[in-house]
Amino acid sequence: MKRDCPIHTRRNIALPYLESCVKNLKTTYSQGTQKITHTIMENSSSSNKTLISEMLKGEEKNKSTISLSYIAYHFGSSGMAVTTATGFTHPLDVLKVRLQMQLVGQKAPLTGLGKICSQMVKSEGPTALYLGLTPALTRSVLYGGLRLGLYEPSKYVCEWAVGSSNVLVKIASGAFSGAIATALTNPTEVLKVRLQMNHDSGRGAITEMRKIVSEEGLRALWKGVGPAMARAAALTSSQLATYDEAKQALIRWTPLEEGFNLHLISSTIAGTVSTLVTAPVDMIKTRLMLQRDSKSTGSYRNGFHCAYQVMSTEGPRALYKGGFAMFARLGPQTTITFILCEKLRELAGLKAI
Repeated sequence: MKRDCPIHTRRNIALPYLESCVKNLKTTYSQGTQKITHTIMENSSSSNKTLISEMLKGEEKNKSTISLSYIAYHFGSSGMAVTTATGFTHPLDVLKVRLQMQLVGQKAPLTGLGKICSQMVKSEGPTALYLGLTPALTRSVLYGGLRLGLYEPSKYVCEWAVGSSNVLVKIASGAFSGAIATALTNPTEVLKVRLQMNHDSGRGAITEMRKIVSEEGLRALWKGVGPAMARAAALTSSQLATYDEAKQALIRWTPLEEGFNLHLISSTIAGTVSTLVTAPVDMIKTRLMLQRDSKSTGSYRNGFHCAYQVMSTEGPRALYKGGFAMFARLGPQTTITFILCEKLRELAGLKAI
């Protein structure tokens, strides 16, 4: 039998002793601080007591202010980035919706992006490309801020629960944040889609919302919420997880560091992947949201029934109607969103995504 080394024996005895000493010192320091504060308060005049209490309240207020400002910067930077990107790419979103709604229930050659754009401008005017802009920007502030803002807290919770930070954790975190954000902001999406199709109604967002509620009930504002949540979950998880993983891979295998070039390449990859993943769900969501308001749409019971009807009457490729317009919109939007969000986070003193 080997005898214990004297050094190891002393270390085994000393470590618990040192730990207990440190613990006692912390307790004594805490108790001593409280006693000193109590003694000062007792022996001070009323004016000094007021001054001391105000100082203590000021420290607590500063702590809460720091936390509130962090939250504001965290969600605000995400919302501003998504809103700016939406403003630039909104015409492509209008064209995407028009492409998704053409030839409902028919198998026939589809009109291309360029042709439908020229037809819209000729018959409805250039302003038709900005139909539904108000609810789109409103949605971007709320949905964008929540979708990107909830990703990091969700990821930390998942990492803490699972004990890992692999790609599956990032996908789950993105899916959760996207689904929650869409469930809360679905009415703005319904308004946006309705206005994008009703070019001759001349109604604003508030008037359109009153019309929907009066004719179809309050629940109509949550039409298509299931596919919308599925689409947002797929979009956010594929977008953020791909962006996160692409950044890490590029930093590991290339000379790129945190900065514009890294963010540009990573966001371009994320935009491509998210378009391929979400195009079919986005088309189903649009069809459901436009039920009753559009005479050409069928009567769909839910998202699965809509997908079945579309594939059986229009063919499987119909699920990717408006796919090119969606990529033309989502690619630049993803790039602008991530580049601007990273810059705003840097200016706010927050760490990169």
